[in-house]
Amino acid sequence: MNRHIDPRPINDVPPPFDDASHEREWLAQESAMRRERLQLDSINDDARTRRYRLLARALREPQPHALPVDFAQQLAGRIAASPAARSVASGTRFEFTLLLALATVLVVAAGAVVAMYGDAWLPSFVAILPAPHASATRWLLALIGCLGASWLLGQWQRHAEGRAN
Repeated sequence: MNRHIDPRPINDVPPPFDDASHEREWLAQESAMRRERLQLDSINDDARTRRYRLLARALREPQPHALPVDFAQQLAGRIAASPAARSVASGTRFEFTLLLALATVLVVAAGAVVAMYGDAWLPSFVAILPAPHASATRWLLALIGCLGASWLLGQWQRHAEGRAN
């Protein structure tokens, strides 16, 4: 019998367990790993110990085939080329077309409502707005300018990040 002694220290102190069954399971796993590491005979082992020893042996062995370096890129390419990905893309295009059609209908409907009923309620909104030469108008224009500049800067950054990736 070839005995191999592992130079790593063996920690025989089990961690604290709240459940006795968890402690027994942990002890069985540790015993099986120790028996496998020391290459002791497995004739008298029960089925659970044999399974744990088999698992310990499999974990110690190097994997027979390593993943290729560009595994993620290959997998992404396969998924993008799959018929399911194309159907999702076409479904997204269909949803975008429907959304665009709905937005167009809503804009046309809003224009029609303003054209038909604007004479009745539009003067009320004009009366609410500040006079063109008031300081509030300048602040309102400054706010609109800041919001527009922030939005444009955000769009530009997203576009630049998209090109970088």
